[in-house]
Amino acid sequence: MQAITSHRIIRLAEPLDLPAIMQVLDAAKLIMRASGNSSQWVNGYPSEAVIAADMEQGVGYVIEENERIIAYFAFIPSPEPTYAQIYDGQWLDDERPYHVIHRIGSYPNAHHVFGDIMEYCFSCDPNIRIDTHRDNTIMQHNIAKHGFTYCGIIYLASGDERLAYQKII
Repeated sequence: MQAITSHRIIRLAEPLDLPAIMQVLDAAKLIMRASGNSSQWVNGYPSEAVIAADMEQGVGYVIEENERIIAYFAFIPSPEPTYAQIYDGQWLDDERPYHVIHRIGSYPNAHHVFGDIMEYCFSCDPNIRIDTHRDNTIMQHNIAKHGFTYCGIIYLASGDERLAYQKII
């Protein structure tokens, strides 16, 4: 599925996009480090293999502006195994299917990317969950700005803690 939001195109990522996606994710890591988030997306994560797996599963998306890839994200249907247990809170709705947004990355000069992603994703599913690292204040700001409710703590397969959010429209 392809969507056009303002002057941008959101489409499924393709194997030929992989080098451009990795450049976007490297730029996103620099944004994280500059904002004080030094412990998320480390040790080569997200790797080319992770992004290639997203593409193979049909859940990896790019955002293009002026025929240039400026952002990447994964939009994954439930269930998300790491969301089966939530601590110090609860999901807004734990019955209906949902989608999860993971691995959002963009260039620092690509403004309003999070809003474009939300517009696209909520046009596909009214029930969305997202999580982020405690040190990722930029993502926490965007999540709150777009009306998500903080639901509690989840743990990744690695054991790393994440702040979990949900929004239902």
